[in-house]
Amino acid sequence: MKSRTRARALALQVLYEVDLTDHRPGDVLQQRLEDERTEGQDGLSEDLVEFARQIIFGVYPIAARLDDVIAEYAPEWPFDQIAAIDRNILRMAVWEFAVAEVTPLKVAINEAVELAKTFGSDTAPRFVNGVLGSLADHQHILASLLKKGG
Repeated sequence: MKSRTRARALALQVLYEVDLTDHRPGDVLQQRLEDERTEGQDGLSEDLVEFARQIIFGVYPIAARLDDVIAEYAPEWPFDQIAAIDRNILRMAVWEFAVAEVTPLKVAINEAVELAKTFGSDTAPRFVNGVLGSLADHQHILASLLKKGG
């Protein structure tokens, strides 16, 4: 797995746990980093940990707004029926290309699909690609809505 993809995977794991448990994101991130060290895995560089941290603390405070925008602009997928892992992958991708604008649209979609292949169900990659494809047509509207708070 590429290094930035590993950072995204870390962010996804943290956001997923926080979504399901209401644990504090900073605590979960610290625990994940400690777990990696304990398991003897090659840790992420400080730059990549910071990238993961930016995703986590970029997505977490606006998760409800991200959900609303995704539901509005991809209505063919009822948001309340989306699996938690897929929901967090979608949130991250939209945040990357519409809010932070740190990742080109196509790269954000490709990275989201890769995460869905690794962490989601057999149908998740196609689903994530379809939802993000629908949202891509509204990238500038999404950016405007999310940046001005609503």
